[in-house]
Amino acid sequence: MYNRMKEYEIFKALSEPVRLRIVSLLSRGELCVCDLKETLGLPQSTVSRHMARLKLAGLVQDRRAGKWIHYRLPPDQNALLKSLAEFFGTLNQKEPFKTDYRRLQEHLKTKRF
Repeated sequence: MYNRMKEYEIFKALSEPVRLRIVSLLSRGELCVCDLKETLGLPQSTVSRHMARLKLAGLVQDRRAGKWIHYRLPPDQNALLKSLAEFFGTLNQKEPFKTDYRRLQEHLKTKRF
């Protein structure tokens, strides 16, 4: 029953288009909320709310670096998440995901570390 509930939470989390776009961006590497905010043109509070939902579903992991929280997809993916990773490989070639990635690249070029 636990696995079914977990799968339910994963699909429920991905049913929101913004969260699907976030996971698509994270499939390319670790990002902080500020990167996602700039790329998607959303308020920080909105991105943070979506990240909490994705974390609850087990779709993302976080780590703190000073005042920043960085998010990534879990490295120890189960079979369902591996299948989703393949799906995102295909999805990343389509709109709006393609444009999101282009915007992210532009944002990261201007970001000062």
